Amino acid sequence: MNYPKNWLGATIAAERGGPQFITRPEQWRPGGPPPWSGLDSAQRQVDLDQLRTALQGRPQSTWGDSPPTGLEHRSAVLALLYPDDGDIGVVLIRRAQHLRSHSWEVAFPGGRQEPGDADLLDTAKRETSEEIGLDPNCAEIIGQIDRYVTVGSRSMVHPFVGILPDRPTGLIPDPAEVERILMVSTAELLSDEAWREEIWPINGNDRAITFFELYGDTVWGATAAMLRQLLTIATSADLQ
Repeated sequence: MNYPKNWLGATIAAERGGPQFITRPEQWRPGGPPPWSGLDSAQRQVDLDQLRTALQGRPQSTWGDSPPTGLEHRSAVLALLYPDDGDIGVVLIRRAQHLRSHSWEVAFPGGRQEPGDADLLDTAKRETSEEIGLDPNCAEIIGQIDRYVTVGSRSMVHPFVGILPDRPTGLIPDPAEVERILMVSTAELLSDEAWREEIWPINGNDRAITFFELYGDTVWGATAAMLRQLLTIATSADLQ
């Protein structure tokens, strides 16, 4: 059997799921199907033109956890999509194991806003350059998806979406922050095998938690929630 190659062309693990340790609440239960479950195989594809049009002038909402009192900082990430041999890929990273927060989690390139950043897009571009060695000016920035608040890191995350002309090469992970760069197929993310949703009781409310179980890695938490929205818009599943 031939397994996908999603880490700079390297063949990865034969089993789904990664090394992340996920602490579930005792009363969790299985969730529902993906938003694109009603699409057939021809429809279950990322359409970059559709995504570009959908994001133009789209108002931003804020979701995730309720913003905590005294929100400590704002962050920005860059979701980079690229055409890849008939498929559309997305650039993700696995954070370094030694980091104090979110270690080994799979994420978009990005990080906290710093005083020298002109704006949040500048934050996303700077962090992308530092973390994976990509010149973000090569990307066409087509818009934003909804802001996401994470109470654990007391941060409001602003996700920007960019399109690269082709699959990026020569990327170099910053070992201080990044263990691996992942080049992930959106066709794989949209597969029924990769999808899992769980319902977690959090602060007295049921919360739908999204997981994408890839070969060798698990995407979950805020990044999975943002990917879920991005893929829903890109496949027009929200219009079905």
